[in-house]
Amino acid sequence: MAGLDLSGIVPFVEDLILLDVVRFTTPAAGAPVFNPDTGLYEIPEGDLIYEGRGAVQSGTLPETASAVVATQPWINETTSKYKVYTPLSAPIAARDTIVTVAQVHPGGDTTLLGRQWRAMDPSQGGTLGVIRVTSLDQIQQASDGA
Repeated sequence: MAGLDLSGIVPFVEDLILLDVVRFTTPAAGAPVFNPDTGLYEIPEGDLIYEGRGAVQSGTLPETASAVVATQPWINETTSKYKVYTPLSAPIAARDTIVTVAQVHPGGDTTLLGRQWRAMDPSQGGTLGVIRVTSLDQIQQASDGA
């Protein structure tokens, strides 16, 4: 019995969804650096893994993380759930890969430029996939310059 061949719809889905340019890099050592062009603190980039077509979309609502020990206070940090979509030909993003939106399409959300996310797990895979999906957590911006 032959399997379902989805290769015919891959170009359609990619052209419909993968409108921006995303960059995958390895995490680099060092403190975040202030970027005066974006007004954000950015983690220095490591080695380039992928730069090409992609899309970043929000996932579920942010959640507040709690400390492991029940008697400890709540941690003032949220988990911002996002997903990045890339072609199946893109490399699998390992856990902690840094994802940055490098370019947005005309009419796209320019506030995504320069924002950074960390891959939560290796990219998802599936038998019937037409694009690659990777879960992300937004890297929180330091408000005190640190």
